[in-house]
Amino acid sequence: MINQITERISLQNLPFSIRSSALSLLPKILKPSLRLVPFSAQNKILIPALHSVFKEAIEDGDFEFLTDKWLKISITDIDLHWWISFDQDRLIMAAPELAITEDVSFSASGDDLLLIAGRKQDPDTLFFQRRLHIEGDTELGLEVKNLIDAVDVDQLPSSVHKIINILADVVEQTQQEIKHGVLV
Repeated sequence: MINQITERISLQNLPFSIRSSALSLLPKILKPSLRLVPFSAQNKILIPALHSVFKEAIEDGDFEFLTDKWLKISITDIDLHWWISFDQDRLIMAAPELAITEDVSFSASGDDLLLIAGRKQDPDTLFFQRRLHIEGDTELGLEVKNLIDAVDVDQLPSSVHKIINILADVVEQTQQEIKHGVLV
């Protein structure tokens, strides 16, 4: 089904004005909408997704460094924050009302996180461009970054992999056109 939809719709062929408007409007639409999504629903979606992406790393014990430590992930343009840790061989997520003090935090715009997920940008480049912010325990942050870098995106379900690639391609293309002064 996903393949049929993506074959029919080529987002990269949409006019620049539509793509650039979508990139600027989407966070404004998502920000108030996502506040209505309860923590329990976010947890039920995010944790299984992370376990799927990091299945091998979890099985190999690669997340043990995060035991009794908290990683905060923030998507800045939609004001969304998650606190993640590792306990008893599984990733866990803390509710915002627990006011967990994170040991390290990663924050970036949704577009930049999508570029990282689609392997269009590496975290180091975005960090040095000040588009990815890593604060707190530097050693812990480096371990998290290295674990993310080690993920084989080809191991993701093909539909998820394809959607991430399509969206990352659109973001990359639109950002390049903005950078090079394409007229709206």
